[in-house]
Amino acid sequence: MSQAQERLSWLWIGLLALLGMALIPFSQWAFGINYDYTLRNVALGGALLGAVTGFIGCFAVLRRESLVGDTVSHAALPGVAIAFLLAGRQMSLLLLGAAASSWLGIQLVQGLVRTTRLKREAAMAIVLAAWFAFGLALLSYIQNRADAGQAGLKSFIFGQAAAIIESDVQLIGLVGSALVALVVLFWKEFKLITFDIEFARADGHPVNALSVLLSTLIVIVIILGLQLAGVVLVVGLLIAPASAARQWTQRLEKMVILAAVFGALSGGSGAVISALDADIPTGPMIIVAAFTIVLISLVFAPQRGILWARRRVAPSQDA
Repeated sequence: MSQAQERLSWLWIGLLALLGMALIPFSQWAFGINYDYTLRNVALGGALLGAVTGFIGCFAVLRRESLVGDTVSHAALPGVAIAFLLAGRQMSLLLLGAAASSWLGIQLVQGLVRTTRLKREAAMAIVLAAWFAFGLALLSYIQNRADAGQAGLKSFIFGQAAAIIESDVQLIGLVGSALVALVVLFWKEFKLITFDIEFARADGHPVNALSVLLSTLIVIVIILGLQLAGVVLVVGLLIAPASAARQWTQRLEKMVILAAVFGALSGGSGAVISALDADIPTGPMIIVAAFTIVLISLVFAPQRGILWARRRVAPSQDA
């Protein structure tokens, strides 16, 4: 890529970021949206979460481990249910239970791949189905208890964005910053195991430990998104921004930044659109926004987009 093209691509990223920041005044002017306490928290939390998930999701997409996010999110449900049975409805303990369950699920996947002839995709599908089924069984048991009305655990399936408070947004910001810092700290190692794991192993890098660390980061960012999007939808926020960013660039450095911008746009715009009507759910709307960005990228991205491909085919046919 020439220097002119490089500068142009960074200019587009900057323009997208400015577009996202202009969303708030535009929505106030065009639709009269009132940014009250709840909407401010949901929009800011969605934008922060989208940026972090997009940033880290690039490694899952490039390693062809998109199903990892699905496995992690679905594996969280039994942990939530067990934590509720043991300690009640304390959010911090529910999230810790979700994290522990998801982490164990991922380690089981890696153990199955190492010790059996199962392919990674098959192992993830098995664990995903088993963990989620166990979680649904526990959830049904809890809902039939005398204190079922106190549980409210079904919100973990599809999310409950309206329940987000300022401390939740601060938590997303602090933990998200720590996750990004860890990725930057291990940037060279993560990049190496993403593109050439055999060379990394031959060069003496602790490939297994690095893979565990990377999967742990994915687990943490998935758990952060449970309250906003739920176990069913949060994987979309992990994969969609990274998949869209992949259409626009071939460089990892640019891809993670662009994925973070796309994720922030998805989280913020989805929250704002859901504020137009009380019947529009926030979590699903965020994923719809992310999917829209993916569609636009598939069609219009240079080099990889459908329109670009047709432009290249047309001259050759004329010749």
